[in-house]
Amino acid sequence: MLYAVGYTNQLVLKSLWLVYGDCFCADKETYERIKNTISSGVNTIQDVEFSETKELGKVKKVDPLGITDLRIRGMWHIDNPNKTFDYIYNFDDTKDFQLICLMKKEKYNSLPREDKEVIDNNNNVEIEDVKIKNPNNPVQLIDAKLLIFKV
Repeated sequence: MLYAVGYTNQLVLKSLWLVYGDCFCADKETYERIKNTISSGVNTIQDVEFSETKELGKVKKVDPLGITDLRIRGMWHIDNPNKTFDYIYNFDDTKDFQLICLMKKEKYNSLPREDKEVIDNNNNVEIEDVKIKNPNNPVQLIDAKLLIFKV
């Protein structure tokens, strides 16, 4: 899964992050464990009349990075990559637009040679080798590639 998260300032797109899910989110089981426990708990409540509501509650810091919340109605919230990855990239507010792409190093290496050559030979794209926190265990670091385009 590829997450695309933008930031606007007065209806003008200032930045767009493209982050591969395996860099951003814990394994599916992390989220399913919380969802299933809540669902199973709600389903076992006796003598309760369920009715429509906007919110039933919220479970905070579900994953090992502590960046995901569960709203019981099934809507997930995840922090903006500007915040999550501020240890590898800081938003440059002197630029009109920034495109930031983050992927595991092995994903970058698996791209077709021709595509990597286009990226490598583009003077407007910075490519950095970075280490990011493993979403399943933040004390472990993962080799990743950060691609940055600014205008």
